[in-house]
Amino acid sequence: AADTLHAFSDDLSGFALYSSVENGRPPDPADWAVIDVVNYFRTAGFEEQANAFQEQEIDGKSLLLMTRNDVLTGLSLKLGPALKIYEYHVKPLQTQHLKNNS
Repeated sequence: AADTLHAFSDDLSGFALYSSVENGRPPDPADWAVIDVVNYFRTAGFEEQANAFQEQEIDGKSLLLMTRNDVLTGLSLKLGPALKIYEYHVKPLQTQHLKNNS
């Protein structure tokens, strides 16, 4: 039983390590690859729009540099989803990144 418990605690420490990487993405968006950005938007419910980030090769650094206009016009998205993506995701990620790196 002790062996089982020990193996379980090893699994947990692995889990703790993994959970510092949110959903398999590095915690800082600046470190995200294109696929991390795509998966972020898929997870957020923008399945269709996520592909635009892939097509435009938007990685984390690019995402953090995007303006409202980039999101609204540069990705060829429908206006409604584009506004939500910018206001509820891109802007907060940028704000958070600036706070953490100031």
